[in-house]
Parts: sequence; C-alpha cells; structure tokens
Amino acid sequence: MKEVKSPKKPLIFYYLIVLGVILLFNILVMPLLSQSQIQEVDYGTFVKMAENQELGQVEIDETRNQVLFTDKDEKVVYKAGMISDPDLAELLKESGAKYGGQIIQQTNPIVSFLLTWVLPIVIFILLGQYMNKKLMNQMGGKNAMSFGMGKSNAKIYVQSTKGLKFSDVAGEDEAKESLQEIVDYLHNPKKYTEAGASMPKGILLVGPPGTGKTMLAKAVAGEANVPFFSISGSEFVEMFVGMGASKVRDLFQQAKEKAPCIVFIDEIDAIGQKRSSGVSGGNDEREQTLNQLLTEMDGFEGNTGVIILAATNRPESLDPALTRPGRFDRRVPVELPDLAGREAILKVHAKKIKTAEDVDFHTIARMAAGASGAELANIINEAALRAVRNGRTIVNEADLEESIEVVIAGYQKKNAVLSDQEKKVVAYHEIGHALVAAMQNHSAPVQKITIIPRTSGALGYTMQVDTGDKYLLTKEEIENKIATYTGGRAAEEVVFGQITTGASNDIEQATKLARAMITRYGMSDAFDMVAMETVQNQYLGGDVSLACAPDTQKEIDRKVVDLVKKQHEKARKILEDNRDKLDSLAKYLYEKETITGEEFMRILEGGERA
Repeated sequence: MKEVKSPKKPLIFYYLIVLGVILLFNILVMPLLSQSQIQEVDYGTFVKMAENQELGQVEIDETRNQVLFTDKDEKVVYKAGMISDPDLAELLKESGAKYGGQIIQQTNPIVSFLLTWVLPIVIFILLGQYMNKKLMNQMGGKNAMSFGMGKSNAKIYVQSTKGLKFSDVAGEDEAKESLQEIVDYLHNPKKYTEAGASMPKGILLVGPPGTGKTMLAKAVAGEANVPFFSISGSEFVEMFVGMGASKVRDLFQQAKEKAPCIVFIDEIDAIGQKRSSGVSGGNDEREQTLNQLLTEMDGFEGNTGVIILAATNRPESLDPALTRPGRFDRRVPVELPDLAGREAILKVHAKKIKTAEDVDFHTIARMAAGASGAELANIINEAALRAVRNGRTIVNEADLEESIEVVIAGYQKKNAVLSDQEKKVVAYHEIGHALVAAMQNHSAPVQKITIIPRTSGALGYTMQVDTGDKYLLTKEEIENKIATYTGGRAAEEVVFGQITTGASNDIEQATKLARAMITRYGMSDAFDMVAMETVQNQYLGGDVSLACAPDTQKEIDRKVVDLVKKQHEKARKILEDNRDKLDSLAKYLYEKETITGEEFMRILEGGERA
C-alpha cells in the first residue's frame, strides 16, 4: 500500500513567498502608480503659476533636468521640463514657494494606505486560512497549539502493487482465514447480501507481542483494494480534554466519505481500557475519547461500509461495551505459531537471504519452540549476520543453530575466562541437568550442552528439544521438569559437597512450576480442583495473584517446598546411582566445552567418545 502524505514544506516557506511578492510589488509597481498621479505641464505654465504666486512646494531635479511642484493647496503634483533660466532663483523667491524641499506625497494617500498596509494583511490572512486547511493533518500531531487541533492523524493508504499480501504471512492460517472473509466481502458484497448475511463491524486481533497482528492488518490493506486508514491508539490521547474525541469524530468522518473502507487502530488498549466506576473518574480525556469511539462504532447513525480492525495484547483490559457484538463482533486470536507454523515462517524469511541447500528448517523450528514470528525473523537475520562475520555469503544450518542460542542466551562472552575449578563446576552442573533428564521417562531429548559463557549472564546451558509440540502436560511430566531443573544443584552437591550461586534461574523456574501445579492446575490432593491463583495479562508474561486466605497461602508455601524438595532428592539419587556416567560426561564436556545431543547419548549408552 502507498501512503498518501501531506506536504512536507513548512508554513514559513509560503510566508516567505508572499513577502517576496509584496517587496517586488513595492519596488516595481508602486513607482509606476506614483508616476501616474503626476500631471506633466510645460515650463511656461510653471513660470506663469510662479508669477501668480500659485506654487506650494518646488523641487529641482538637476539629474533629470526637470522641476516638480505643487499648487498652492498642495493637492496636485506637476512636472515640467527645465530650461536654462538665470532668473529662476529670483522667480521662486518672489513667488513665495517652499523651495528646496522634497515633495513626498506623490500618490493618493488612500490608495497608498490600501496598497502598503491593507493589502499585505489581507494576503497573509488568506494564506493562513488556506494553509490551515491544507496542512491540518500534518500540523495536528506536531503542534497541537496551532493548526490541526482535534484533527485525526490517521495515515491513509491507497492501492499499491507492492503491498504486503496474505501469501507473505505464514504460520497464522486460522487468522488469515477469518480476515480473508472480510476481504472477500469487500470484493463481492452481493453474494453475502443475497444470503442476508452482514459482515462484522469490527475485528479484534489479540495475541502476544511479535506474533504478526500488525503484519496481518497490512496484508488486509494489500488485499482489500479499498481505502485503508491506519492510526495508533496513543495518537488519540491529547493534553486538552475533548481533543481525543474530536480526533475520533474526524477519523470516522473521513472514513464515511471513503466507504467502503477499513480503519485499523493499533494498540487500542491505549484508549479502550475499562471505564472507572468511581464518581470522580468519568470525566477524563481517555474516557471521553472511548465514549466517542463507542458512539461512532455503533451509534444511531451507524457506519455502513466502514470495517474496524484493531490489535491489542491486553484484551482483558478492554471495556466490555467495546468488545460486545455490534462493535467488535469477531475476536481473532493470533497466537504463537506451532511447529508447522514456525517452519513456514522460517522459510518465508529465509527467502530474503542465501541459504545452503542442506538446511533442515524442521530441525531449526523444533529448536525454536515457543518463538514468535518476530523472534523467528530475528533468528534468520542473526544467522545471516554470523555468516557475514565469518566471511561467507551463504547461511548454513550451524549459523541458524547458533542464532537460536543468541536469541535464547545472548552472544558468546569471549572475554569471560573461567578458572579451571569454575569451569569444572559448570561442566558438572550442566551434565547434571542433562543426565537427570535423560534418565527419566517422558522428558524432552537433549539437543545441545555448552559451558561457554553468554552475555545474558549464563555460564552454560542445556538445550532440550521435544520432537513435536506439546499442548498438555501430565503431572509426571511437570515433576520430571522440576527434577531436571534441580539436577544442576544436585550434581554440585554429589561431586563437590558444596553449592554455588549458579542455580538461581533453575530455582526460580522450579518454584514457578511447583506453585502452578498446586494453585492453578489442581495437582494437589489437599486443594483438589480449586483455583488459588488468577492469571492476568496472559499475553504479557502472565502476572499471577493469589486469591485465598492467609492460612491457605501458608499451606500452599509448605506444599511448594515439599514438592521441590522431593524432586531435588530424586535428582540427587539419579546422579548418585550414575556417578561414573556423570564423571565421564562432565570430563568430556570440560574438554570440548560444547557437545551435541548425539555425542551425549553415545557416551551415556557406553559408546566411545568422539
């Protein structure tokens, strides 16, 4: 889509043009007008008027060989060609004329006033009114104290052959299907009206950050072939009460004039949050803006032909009046992509770079479990940058695997030099994770183990990759995950008899899983299927808050501690029973610093070290 942009030249540019025109007018035109007010007579008339003492002011212009003079009342200016007259001085003396002064008033005073004062003011006023209308949209967002106050800042797009299409968006097939129906309705409305069906007035795109909500809106703009208005929710917010509501009115007025059309409001939660129930909270700027938006979307007048697209990652914060049918009739989830979706997204972005023929995008997609579309695009770009740093123009699979590690744990910290003892502790710690995972049932296979420090602060990590996407976890699988998290600390205890600070993140993750089992998943006999926690902002980290009595909270804390301690003991027992394998694997990792899952399993199963 191609954006329709406002003129870029500032207002002062046009004022300078007008000022130049006025200067030229005064330099070229005013002298001509002044000359037209002077009556030309012969020298004899001048002499006769002097003898009759009918002169007012007299000015001798020797360079032009002429004399300028006025009558007695100084209302008319005359000009006469001057001849050699030795008695001129005596004649002027006897006539009583004011000799030697400058004749200033050569034009009609009324005409002079109109041309030099009134005309410039009129021109500037007309220019200001013209530019006020012309630059309203441009000045509205940049200078609310001057022009454009209360006008919408929406960007207007027209049809373009280079716009984003649905074929450019991968991994969100269900969302594309819902939006393709809207596009089809705009192209073929007859078949819907014949069936008595009407299109939704509003479509709300919800999902985590980076999943492609805005990209889907751009794809709709590229496919729809109708005017497309794009604006962010924060652009409605103003410091003056009533300006946001005015911008909403202006936006929908423009949309109605160009109907059928699409209006896209990004981050609508900036103006669509739930209204306050307090007495003093109903008059602020944001609520007035929301009230105007509600009226425009489903008021008495209606918005025939205007379809509203909106995106947010905080749907639970939106006002119920905004999300009800009749306003936002359809809610389209844009979730994190599954395994097939991740593979498709990687292939779409890989078209922009040169990749080796043997790259297995399925394996890369499995390693990038839980990644959003934006993160997958970043993985491809990081792989291309790594290839360039290594002097290559073609990206191989190793580049992609390393780029996943960069996104997960950061870049390799080359200036971090561990002592031999620290390096040995980290090697046993990571092998402890991997060995506990491998010796349990229903655990994800180990993909890679490394003890190279990363910029995120991790001194090493163990990567586990499931063979496919898992949507349900059993109680046993979650307990195995907790045991795996405690495996690193358990290895330190078994081998060195002391513990370090390296397990801080493991402790956090194990505690979070154990608490979720008890408070949210109903995996505790004491509380059965009673929810003790509520999740808020599920798309922005999933903040939780307890909803139980203080005594119950104490009981929950005891259950969490018991659960983690039990799995910690299990992990320590596994490592003690397999101490020889723990030592062999840790020594190999210490030497190599990075090993693959295949190498790990070969040593674990008794094969020779590669």
